[in-house]
Amino acid sequence: MGFILHHSQTSPFVRKVMVTAHETGLVDDIEIVPASGTPLEPGTMPLAQNPLGKIPVMERPDGPALMDSRVICRYLNAHAGSTLYPEARIWEVLTLEALAHGISEACVAMVYEGRLRPENMQMPEIVEAQWQKASRTIDAVNARWVSHLSGRLDAAQIALACALAYIDYRLPERDWRSGHDGLANWFARFSERPSMQATTPPKA
Repeated sequence: MGFILHHSQTSPFVRKVMVTAHETGLVDDIEIVPASGTPLEPGTMPLAQNPLGKIPVMERPDGPALMDSRVICRYLNAHAGSTLYPEARIWEVLTLEALAHGISEACVAMVYEGRLRPENMQMPEIVEAQWQKASRTIDAVNARWVSHLSGRLDAAQIALACALAYIDYRLPERDWRSGHDGLANWFARFSERPSMQATTPPKA
C-alpha cells in the first residue's frame, strides 16, 4: 500500500510529516511529489486534492486525500500502529502539538510578509506581531513543557522540533535560544535523531 505526498523540503509542516514517516517506519511507502506556490500564486500546489492550496497533502489508496500535517501525522501513526499519540497523555500531546503548529504558522507568515509584499508596502508591525506569538509560545514551552519533552517520543516533540528548526532556517536573526536553555538543550539532542537528519532542508 503506497501513499503520495505533495511535498516541499522547506515547509515545516511537510517536514513534520516526513519525520513522522521515518519514526513510524513508513517512509519507504511514500512517493514524493514536489509542490510549490504561495497564497498569491498557487503554482503546482495540489488544488484538486486540497482546494485551500496548501501542503502537505497525502493521497492514500483507502480513502480521500488527507490534508493538514496534524491530520496526516495522526493517520500515519494509526496506520503504523505506533505510539506517537499515547492515550494516557493525549490531551497534553495534542495541546503541545497545536502550540508548535502555531509557532510554524506565525513564522511562515513572517516569511511571506517579506517575500510577497513590495518593500514599500511591508508592515514591520505585522512581522513583529507574528513573532510575539511565536516568542510567547517559546517562553511558555520552556517554562512548562521541558519535562514533557524529556519523556518518550511523541507527535508533539516532532512538531516542536520542526517549528524551531524552521526559525533557524528562515529567521536565523531571531535568537529563540536566549533565555531558553532547557528548550535549546532538548532541541540540540532531538536534532541528532536520524529522522531529523534525513529531513534537513537545503541551504537557504
